[in-house]
Amino acid sequence: MSDRLPGFSTLAVHAGAQPDPTTGARATPIYQTTSFVFNDADHAASLFGLQAFGNIYTRIGNPTNAVLEERVAALEGGTAALAVASGHAAQVVVLQQLLQPGDEFIAARKLYGGSINQFTHAFKSFGWNVVWADPDDIASFERAVTPRTKAIFIESIANPGGSITDIEAISTVARKAGVPLIVDNTLASPYLIRPIDHGADIVVHSLTKFLGGHGNSLGGIIVDAGTFDWSTGGKYPMLSEPRPEYHGIRLQETFGNFAFAIACRVLGLRDLGPALSPFNAFMILTGIETLPLRMQKHCDNAKAVAEFLAGHPAVASVNYAGLPSDKYNRLARKYAPKGAGAVFTFSLKGGYDAGVNLVSKLQLFSHLANVGDTRSLVIHPASTTHSQLDDASKIKSGAGPDVVRLSIGIEDKEDLIADLEQALGA
Repeated sequence: MSDRLPGFSTLAVHAGAQPDPTTGARATPIYQTTSFVFNDADHAASLFGLQAFGNIYTRIGNPTNAVLEERVAALEGGTAALAVASGHAAQVVVLQQLLQPGDEFIAARKLYGGSINQFTHAFKSFGWNVVWADPDDIASFERAVTPRTKAIFIESIANPGGSITDIEAISTVARKAGVPLIVDNTLASPYLIRPIDHGADIVVHSLTKFLGGHGNSLGGIIVDAGTFDWSTGGKYPMLSEPRPEYHGIRLQETFGNFAFAIACRVLGLRDLGPALSPFNAFMILTGIETLPLRMQKHCDNAKAVAEFLAGHPAVASVNYAGLPSDKYNRLARKYAPKGAGAVFTFSLKGGYDAGVNLVSKLQLFSHLANVGDTRSLVIHPASTTHSQLDDASKIKSGAGPDVVRLSIGIEDKEDLIADLEQALGA
């Protein structure tokens, strides 16, 4: 190939992969093995001492997973990546490298309900404290910064409401505070938004959603942008201080612009253990090959469905950034010009009961707790994904009692609209 940089669709098919050198297999093989043979004792010692790259044990790394990691890093424009068992696992591994007991991180209040629960409750047992900020009020992030702040966490497109976050503005706050910006890019995928291009230092995904795309495999990934200086001010000792388990290596000094990805692997994944199975990596890789085709269809369908709902008498409001009337349309045109995503919410005039009834009447839409599938999905967040929150918190996170969330698939849009029309009529 010439020196030109491959396009997105080419990277989605080819990045990280080569024909298998032993068998000539064109598809990436599933290396379904727990461990790998060393050449000799010196080779084994060099691998365990981080003096050479290679495979030791599938909990730490695997050749199938490595292709997935290189592919997503290429699509996101990062220096390296680490695949793990789920999106939730990615968040734990990332923050373990950044936070000590008593430290804080700032998070946008508009997040996936599971992340809100994880940050509010599960992380307390680690001594990590979340401080909430309003993504519609950038100054709230500035006000939340304290000497204990070690990171800022946002979603590029927020779940469940589909609102677009002003990544560049929040990145400016993070730079001023001297902390990394972490962006969950699950709902956008790199096809719609590449957060690193807008100032993100770390990107995370639930691979389960649009990247895998077929609702058949759990996975998560961490992408290192290679943009943050981990040695500044001694804030991040996991990366800047000598690591006793690796003979005093300083990861920032040794690995440079992919030190964070290395830290996540050799200090996080190695010890916490949320490994992604090679089979799931293979399934997700297969899904990524069609990502650009699927995402455009998702977005085109979503806009058509949102326009239909906006004109229906039973619907109080539609929250879809792709509509010209939506408050986030300006940000959508800036950050996601190819489409505003496929996940959005709408409110019913009948309130909570109408939301519960609607999901029971739909026939083509599947009622389940997932997004990013080829199939169209529906859920009533207030009674399911956000049910652990009080009513005020539900409303703040975009999951009020009258709200229904849709994840629009790649079916024919006319069939999706017909299903919604019959359910709303019923």
